Amino acid sequence: MLDIASELERELAAGHRLGMVTVAAVHGSAPRAVGSSMAVTDDGRVIGAISGGCVESEAYELAVAALAGGDPSTTTTLGLSDEDALLAGLSCGGHLTVVASVLTPADARVREQLRLAGRGEAAVVELVHGGGTLRCERPSAPRLIIVGAVDFSAALATAARPLGYRVTVVDARPAFATAARHPEAHEVIRAWPGDYLADAHIGPQDAICVLTHEERFDIPALVAALATNAAYVGAMGSRRTDARRRELLRQAGVSERQLNRLRSPIGLDLGAVTPAETAISIVAELVAEARGANAPHLSDTAGPIHTRAPMAAPSELA
Repeated sequence: MLDIASELERELAAGHRLGMVTVAAVHGSAPRAVGSSMAVTDDGRVIGAISGGCVESEAYELAVAALAGGDPSTTTTLGLSDEDALLAGLSCGGHLTVVASVLTPADARVREQLRLAGRGEAAVVELVHGGGTLRCERPSAPRLIIVGAVDFSAALATAARPLGYRVTVVDARPAFATAARHPEAHEVIRAWPGDYLADAHIGPQDAICVLTHEERFDIPALVAALATNAAYVGAMGSRRTDARRRELLRQAGVSERQLNRLRSPIGLDLGAVTPAETAISIVAELVAEARGANAPHLSDTAGPIHTRAPMAAPSELA
């Protein structure tokens, strides 16, 4: 439920009632976790999903019935047999126990929790049903702090937000550090990045990406970033820029141990060129780091970064 919090609150704020079907338990194998929800608005629109298959049709009917009846939350089991499970996208005879309920614009406490979750803050929603209480809980979202309101920053904010990051863009230049240029960022801060990072609360799940190419921004920002316990610190630039930057960081007192944490050049080796492609390369590296996956980091390779053949147009691939 809380993974679609912003969409749910938007519909409630517009005055819509929502029929909800929320996963209370997973038995066997299923593609979505406990707490995943599908919502159906009172005018028939669908938000979210609880599986990867035809069980969505059953969930839709449950949500519509909840809206029509207005009954207290009830539990139902979906996907029992091996054959039905395969048809519904649930492997190995897996099945789901779900809770059907209704949210209304008058549910002030639920709406406040949805607003918190939508902002990336910790939130809890409890659904009382015949079998007890289903607690949907979400911790504070990991932060992604993007240093530099440049042409790549908006693309990175757009790519990172769906992954659950609370995105902050930091730049000292008022003409560039604007919400209008970064519509997918949760916040845009006008400040010197080094000063901001030195005072910010950075946790072990957070990431910092330095996208500027000016030493007056880069060096203070990276000195501050590498002094935190952030899960990831990356910096954009060519190999020549990276070599000079590392030497300046050493002169600024950054240790070799700290420098070894720096992912630079930033991103996975995808041959990315455009801002959108580069953003995918960066978020792919964030995912690989978070999952402990073995992936081709640019910082672990040698040679030019942009030496790939032009990408074929879709018509050329037909």
